[in-house]
Amino acid sequence: MNRGNKSIVITGGAGGIGTACAQAFKGEKLILTDYSQELVAAAVDKLLKEGYDVSGIACDITSKEEVNKLRQYVADKGGFKAFIHTAGVSGSMQNLRKIFDIDLVATDLLVDAFYEMADAHSVAILLSSMMAHTIPASEKYDAALMHPQKPDSFETVSQFVHNNSDRMYNFVKRGVILVSKKNLNKWGQKKARILTVSPGVIETDMALKAAEEHPEQMEMMKKATPMQRNGQPEDIANVVAFLASEKASFITGTDILVDGGVMENIKKM
Repeated sequence: MNRGNKSIVITGGAGGIGTACAQAFKGEKLILTDYSQELVAAAVDKLLKEGYDVSGIACDITSKEEVNKLRQYVADKGGFKAFIHTAGVSGSMQNLRKIFDIDLVATDLLVDAFYEMADAHSVAILLSSMMAHTIPASEKYDAALMHPQKPDSFETVSQFVHNNSDRMYNFVKRGVILVSKKNLNKWGQKKARILTVSPGVIETDMALKAAEEHPEQMEMMKKATPMQRNGQPEDIANVVAFLASEKASFITGTDILVDGGVMENIKKM
């Protein structure tokens, strides 16, 4: 996959899935970003000690100015071949606006910024969630989810979540899929790809926190999973590594559900 001096860029690079994704690209040039320079420095230091070619920069992905700084940082290092967006928060944040901004508005900002650098063979892989598949299509809110930077989008979506942060999370993760589809033809004109991956229950710090808050629900999900286990960060990283490779050069505009099969049983419930 090595194409010149271009990098694999990973948001949420200090998190469980982000770190696992980085480790799946041994031999590639890596750029990690996260909200804290301290977290980024620790993640970069760990990977450097393991023999990775890696650098990093902190970025508030909800800030257009900060996202532009990230874009310039990547451009100065030769551009990107794969942009892997794992950063996000769960419903446990208990703040509807922050969930909307961090999980969805930031995704839209990042996709716009990286489009400017994209060329033939570039790929953007955005992490959604299996919970996006619990929200049906509707003309009442899909336009707002697809265009989250519009002034009235948050208010439009808020009408349907009943002040429930977990439900807002489900909605904005549907929005991530819609943002990908919105950009499909635009990226395709550059012969670049864009798609989403929807993890199921993956044993990261975020998931473990959710398990503490909703133990009965999380145990029920595990029992309902045909594979009879929760996922590991490496389960997502392996899929992402394939999707970023030339072997997946005809895969774009779709969502890859990596959930151990549990969504089929959730639908029956």
